[in-house]
Amino acid sequence: MQLSEQEIIRREKLGRLRELGIAPYPAALYPVDHTSQQIRDNYEEGKQVVIAGRLMSRRIQGKASFAELQDSAGRIQIYFNRDEICPGDDKTKYNDVYKKLLDIGDIIGIKGELFTTQVGEKTVMVKDFAILSKSLRPLPLPKVDNEGKTYDEFNDPELRYRQRYVDLVVNPQVKETFIKRTRITNSIREFFNKRGYLEVETPILQPIPGGAAARPFISHHNALNIPLYLRIANELYLKRLIVGGFDGVYEFAKDFRNEGMDRTHNPEFTVMELYVAYKDYNWMMDTTEQLLEKVAVDSNGSTRIKVGDKEIDFKAPYPRVPILQSIKEHTGFDVSGMDEVQLREVCAKLDIPANETMGKGKLIDEIFGEKCEHHYIQPTFITDYPREMSPLTKEHRNDPALTERFELMVNGKELANAYSELNDPIDQRERFEEQLRLSEKGDDEAMFIDQDFLRALEYGMPPTSGIGIGIDRLVMLMTDNSSIQEVLFFPQMRPEKKPLDLKENEKTILEILKKHKTLPLEELKTTADLSNKAWDKGMKGLSKLGLLQVVVDGNSKTVMLKEQD
Repeated sequence: MQLSEQEIIRREKLGRLRELGIAPYPAALYPVDHTSQQIRDNYEEGKQVVIAGRLMSRRIQGKASFAELQDSAGRIQIYFNRDEICPGDDKTKYNDVYKKLLDIGDIIGIKGELFTTQVGEKTVMVKDFAILSKSLRPLPLPKVDNEGKTYDEFNDPELRYRQRYVDLVVNPQVKETFIKRTRITNSIREFFNKRGYLEVETPILQPIPGGAAARPFISHHNALNIPLYLRIANELYLKRLIVGGFDGVYEFAKDFRNEGMDRTHNPEFTVMELYVAYKDYNWMMDTTEQLLEKVAVDSNGSTRIKVGDKEIDFKAPYPRVPILQSIKEHTGFDVSGMDEVQLREVCAKLDIPANETMGKGKLIDEIFGEKCEHHYIQPTFITDYPREMSPLTKEHRNDPALTERFELMVNGKELANAYSELNDPIDQRERFEEQLRLSEKGDDEAMFIDQDFLRALEYGMPPTSGIGIGIDRLVMLMTDNSSIQEVLFFPQMRPEKKPLDLKENEKTILEILKKHKTLPLEELKTTADLSNKAWDKGMKGLSKLGLLQVVVDGNSKTVMLKEQD
């Protein structure tokens, strides 16, 4: 492992602390009795406090020093005075330990007394301190010049998401996003619990990935010798519980879909699903309005929230627009009653890619997604989806070609999906079989047939309404974040690139190639000015690492730099 100069110095300090008999990672409890916020909220001059946190800045002035300590609740100023810390003749703890062996980023404990400085700053006068964890890597702290301009901020998304622990330390506003996320989920739980619905847990590893149209992750159970799937949805298990006699159940579920990643999709994500017996999708629309109005107020203090340059109001009621009406309004095409051939013709006219694996449902879904969805900024229920789009949804009571389903659109994206749940086992079997036909045509997102779920329905499921709300997208809205990675502590990332351990001859050749990208082999060899042995070894090493390629064209040879992922 290669260490930077600062990392080497910090390790040397670690050794010197141990030589002084100071444990840099002590095991004993440290008796913290205040946070920085509690000190500010309940300030009493002269009060004795014990706090702990990370040393974030300091200004040493001889035998005195002001510093900043950051804990889970914020920052507070602390004051070190040599004679307060070292009242006797031995000044080692201040002169050596504090001044020379502590670093920014170290976690320390402070026992002290509150006082107010001449400029009115609430401060802790340090009576004693302890090292609780020595930091071996320097924090990437931003710097502010005399004009107030900030430099070297830790704002590269690649580094921030990969090293979230550092992001949380140096960018305090990031912590607020995740505090608000918990506030949002607590608000939802409170809403459901007051209505008597039961929070439950259902399997993540499933023998059949049902409840949604998506590509699953596949695993294998060695002892049972069977394939298992990470769940794409928890719907079918929750509905089994409705069959079993519960009137209302909900779950905050981690779901997994083996699909693309972008600013609004992560392969692992959180969905809240709710199922309530003896209700329909009209009741669920009313309930969803009440829920989201409460969540907005609980998390932001108002039903109106800022999302980019827009203001979105979650105050009920929300418009309700049938999906076919929306398509007609935004494309000019009335697709009701069209077959697959006609729908493909519409897609062609609208420049929407369509292939033979797509059935009617997916074609309509593509048209709506491409041409309509982005128009719905304010919360809007898109309702009454065609039967082919909704294999788990009850047939519409007024039109058998449609289903009693809605999706809630906010800021141009789907936030929730809900149904009057299909509870006719014969109809459900036929819908599953249609999905099987789509799968045989090559649609790898078509649903599997879950025979056990069909058996459960045959015992009888009461009329039920269900909804799934994407928690990550809801948090994005409520915290004004445009990327899902900002609301996940640890989003999925590509494998981290390891620094290449190159020999000197390899470095020489590579540096030349980086400047030119492509060079005739003889020119590269001349420029590198290496011995024949060093040249041969360097070229072989770089070829093995996949960093260059030699292209032969007749009698000429050209060396090309290969782009790395």
